[in-house]
Amino acid sequence: MSAPDLAGLAELARALEGQPPEAILAAAAERFPGATALACSFGPEDCLLVDAIARARLLVRVFTLDTGYLFPETYALWRALEARYGIAVEGRSAGAAPADPAAAPPWRVDPDACCHARKVLPLREALAGLGAWVTGIRREQTPERARAQVVEWDGRFGLVKVNPLAAWTQAEVWERVRRRSVPTNPLHEQGYLSIGCAPCTSPVAPGEDPRAGRWRGREKTECGLHVDRFAKRPGP
Repeated sequence: MSAPDLAGLAELARALEGQPPEAILAAAAERFPGATALACSFGPEDCLLVDAIARARLLVRVFTLDTGYLFPETYALWRALEARYGIAVEGRSAGAAPADPAAAPPWRVDPDACCHARKVLPLREALAGLGAWVTGIRREQTPERARAQVVEWDGRFGLVKVNPLAAWTQAEVWERVRRRSVPTNPLHEQGYLSIGCAPCTSPVAPGEDPRAGRWRGREKTECGLHVDRFAKRPGP
């Protein structure tokens, strides 16, 4: 891995701050031709980015981490986006054997380890050989994401991370989604404001944090893709 040009990335981030997502995506695609990909989790942000990529005809691949435990509605949305935009969303999975039905579910025994095996490791494999990966994270989502830049170096995975919607609010995302009739998950209308794997996602009550329905009853708020949960754990 070559040393990153941190000063250059910081300058690019300043130049792109406040620009529309299409401009940020285009800058990434131009800087890393054929080596830029969106990691799509099928939230409204990622659906919006798929729409932007398709409309601008950008050379940005799209992949998703298929844990095997997604909601049926999420799998249906996956196909709907492919049909709507004429793209292929590549599914990446851990390739691990299914959980033993007689044993305690892995997400109940150790949700961090479950996410690591079914999300972090497949992501690391999917990012191999890329120059930049695109995400739909926003600064207002969690304290851990509050300092995200529109373009930054991801030292954990060893490539550039592009966050075109970092400065956007939830209201701004939904305004564009509705204006452009972008397909989204129908579970959002049932109180699921942040949707992950079915066993670890529940509806959110009025007034709750949008991510309160993820891993409910635990301190965990991140799967490990954007924050290294294992870095905080004791042990060798």
